[in-house]
Amino acid sequence: MVRQEEIASYVLTHGVATPNELTEVVGASLMTIHRDLDELARRGLIRKFHGGVSATPSSVFESSSAFRMKVQPEHKEALAVEAMQRIEPGMSLMLDTSTTNLFLARHIARAGPMQLTVITNYVPILQTLRGCEDLDLIIIGGAYNANHESFFGMNAVEMAESLHVNLAILSTSSMTPRLTFHQDQDIVTMKRAMMDAADRRLLLMDPTKIKHTALHQLAPTSEFDELVITDPEDAEFIRSVGEHVRTTVIGVGGVS
Repeated sequence: MVRQEEIASYVLTHGVATPNELTEVVGASLMTIHRDLDELARRGLIRKFHGGVSATPSSVFESSSAFRMKVQPEHKEALAVEAMQRIEPGMSLMLDTSTTNLFLARHIARAGPMQLTVITNYVPILQTLRGCEDLDLIIIGGAYNANHESFFGMNAVEMAESLHVNLAILSTSSMTPRLTFHQDQDIVTMKRAMMDAADRRLLLMDPTKIKHTALHQLAPTSEFDELVITDPEDAEFIRSVGEHVRTTVIGVGGVS
């Protein structure tokens, strides 16, 4: 249901919310909001507590490819535009299953012939780039996960580890100044294999993902060559993370 997706998106973005707050967000009655929250809690997507609700770190909504496409699209578009400036003809790229990379793939498709090699395990990127001229497209196969629309498992990891690329472009679900995280072990394992296969590693993040943790550690921020982040309006976080990785802060409309 669209309304429940809007509620889940708001709670995931803000961490906590009250029922009264959510009536303003989605324009529904308090009774309707309580019914929606009961259903979302029953499905394990949020946690209810006295007076409000909070996000579940391993939320199915947060993991769903279809849901993630609807979250922070303006930020993902800005990150994709910035990432395109790091891509040159003749390069080989690995793109992970982040929906930010799907925005990037759309820019690559619109850019015309670039003589690129693009490697991914994410089916929507395959579908976006499959008709591009002068682009070598390699899909990493393995066990298919319909929720993520991606391939994972040992076969996928082994294939990624057997390759070598100029640049791996990734995102993840949360980070602190020192560490990056994801709630899904299969995704963490795949991202690590992509990082190991690359000469350089670019991390793309939006402000909803900072100062949070998840179940599994992905990598220290120092293992990335550059972090590009849309402006979180948090000078202390930018200062702290900048001690560990070269950081570029952009506005949703461009460099800030």
